Amino acid sequence: MMWGYGWDMGWSWLFGLLMLVGIVLLVVLAVRVFGGGSSRGGGPGATGPTAGPSRARQILDERYAKGELTAEQYREQVQVLGENP
Repeated sequence: MMWGYGWDMGWSWLFGLLMLVGIVLLVVLAVRVFGGGSSRGGGPGATGPTAGPSRARQILDERYAKGELTAEQYREQVQVLGENP
């Protein structure tokens, strides 16, 4: 009997290391997938009342701020979007 002093003993550390790396990668992946995503802001995946204005509303606000739209045009477009001015 060798009691762990054979050829197999030399490669067992590599297997253990690969298992550890695999577990760490799985944990990181799980955190990214199931995490709250609070740092993502109001991106395409954000929903609900805290998501902020839609991208169309942001563009409309920018155009109004640049003077490309009158106040009447702005209000009309906001109404079309179905959002509060």
